[in-house]
Amino acid sequence: MMSFKQFKQEANWFMVYYLSIVHVGALEGVRRLFLCKWETFPLLVVLYYLTGLGITMGAHRLWAHRSYKAHSSLRFALMLCNCMANQGTIFHWSRDHRVHHKYSDTGADPHDSNRGFFFSHMGWLLVQKDARVREAGTKLNYTDLWADWTVVMQEKLNPYGNLFMCFGLPTLLGVHVVGEDWRHALFVLGFLRYVLVLHATWLVNSAAHFYGAQPYDARPPRENGFVSFWAMGEGWHNWHHKFPYDYATSEFGVTAQFNPTKLTIDLMAALGLVSDRKRATDIWTKIQHSKAQGDKVVHQDPDGDDVAQAFSELKAKAN
Repeated sequence: MMSFKQFKQEANWFMVYYLSIVHVGALEGVRRLFLCKWETFPLLVVLYYLTGLGITMGAHRLWAHRSYKAHSSLRFALMLCNCMANQGTIFHWSRDHRVHHKYSDTGADPHDSNRGFFFSHMGWLLVQKDARVREAGTKLNYTDLWADWTVVMQEKLNPYGNLFMCFGLPTLLGVHVVGEDWRHALFVLGFLRYVLVLHATWLVNSAAHFYGAQPYDARPPRENGFVSFWAMGEGWHNWHHKFPYDYATSEFGVTAQFNPTKLTIDLMAALGLVSDRKRATDIWTKIQHSKAQGDKVVHQDPDGDDVAQAFSELKAKAN
């Protein structure tokens, strides 16, 4: 447990003040929920979904893990959704997430769960990064990110693009689409939606590392349906850490495991906007068969910076 004196020395004061302000704004949004037009509520759900996709389908499954390929028009749309999520840029989010997978639950993990639930949930954002995390971040390969024009565009527009998409656009949509009072729109569709998605994302780092079953691997990540509900399918975390290159981040289909992100990716594939969806179910079957036969298990966890190559190698072994 970090002492208050130690916290003052290590605090990232910008993030302390920033997150305090947006949480106050979200609380005001809760108060204004009871004053909104009914049409504002379905718009809130739609914006929550689009904002979530910017993280789950975009920063996470596409850019951090390269678990599928997307047409440039879809990448552009996901970049805009990611701006709406306003959790840093795609590059910074993907960099930290690759470090998290390569050094999961160690001192080099940005949100190391060994430091407690609160730290892994949001405390890691309130303090300066550990030197081990910074060093780890310099060792991975990000050339694929810088080769994507949508990632570069977002970096050039940051922070103004993120701030407009996160707070300005939802307010304008509330006013001009459903005729909502601009203050209600700002605090409900802007602040409240934003903070709800923040906590949904953070639950993957905290609750999904503490609570749930571990059917695939004995390491901390867990299978957590509650987290999956709020994080749009990201809570099947034991499978995800076992097979981070799997675009579904879950073993089973959407009828068995709540996973609207997978469903959306599949829909985009049907429309011709997504290709090369990577799946690990056959590799998992091979592992189970190898264990049953007493053979050496062929699976090795891929490094966070080259999951695509690792997937190809494992696929060849499984077949």
